Amino acid sequence: MLLRPRRERNISLKALQLIKGALLPDRPLVRHASTLTQIEAPTLSSSKDSSHIDAIHARLTANGVAKIRLGFADTKCQYLEQLIRQLHTNYGHGLPIDHSASRGWFWDVRPTLADTVQTSSTSPTSISSFQARSETMESFPWHTDCSYESSPPRYFALQVLQPDRCYGGILSILSVDQILKTLSPLALKTLSKPEFRIDVPPEFIKNDSETYIVGSLLLLPRFGSKSLTIGQLRFREDIITPLTKKAKSALEELKGVLNGPEVRPAIIRLSPEQLPEGSVLLIDNRRWLHARNEVKDPNRHLRRVRWDATPFNAEGNLGS
Repeated sequence: MLLRPRRERNISLKALQLIKGALLPDRPLVRHASTLTQIEAPTLSSSKDSSHIDAIHARLTANGVAKIRLGFADTKCQYLEQLIRQLHTNYGHGLPIDHSASRGWFWDVRPTLADTVQTSSTSPTSISSFQARSETMESFPWHTDCSYESSPPRYFALQVLQPDRCYGGILSILSVDQILKTLSPLALKTLSKPEFRIDVPPEFIKNDSETYIVGSLLLLPRFGSKSLTIGQLRFREDIITPLTKKAKSALEELKGVLNGPEVRPAIIRLSPEQLPEGSVLLIDNRRWLHARNEVKDPNRHLRRVRWDATPFNAEGNLGS
């Protein structure tokens, strides 16, 4: 009985050293939007071309982000749907998850008046008049998608149907690697403990009996693991409540890092010029945080899909 805590403690320290770069060489960071090499998809059939699928999978594995330019009109997102199905068939990605109790795989990200928000007419318990933050013109600070889920999606994609013509709604992404290298060992250890309550936003409640979860915000790399070799994070500040003093301190340190100068050079900002109409961006939802500034064009229109949901714990199948 005395050996088990000692062994867990040693593994934890090794994991902290790994995060700080002591046991693995630093992975190169993509620091500028211009270095996000673009993959061309000239036709719809590209979504079923094995070399095309392989290139996208390789990019997601290496960097956790892939930028694609469509060479054809595709307002129904047929390319993206077929691409995800091919990633499912060829590489074991889980199929997309539903947006909410009333919507399916794909949904529109565009400003919507609160009184026109779609609601479900089939299930009184799932009716929601709440508006998702992404459906407003407000800014949206650093977060990962579905951080309130026990099994959040590993990936999400955005397809640009109409960019913000007033130079607003700029998407920014930030590597989790860079964040973790800046945090203290104590904060890393605390963030990896299940000492945080994460509330489900009202607009995403699928079951009235499941309105929050309790868990960790961080997964540290595990020695000998084939699936958990990179630190992974889930975060959305406005729905997280620390349950202990140490958790509160660690969360404050994380927020300070996100708003501080050390990570600023690593932020990638993707303007409408860099993500024009016909662009598709695939992001590893656990290796990158994303944010946007205020939307200025009420006709800005993206379409989003999330897929490959797996448990956020050390035993989950987190690799691809």
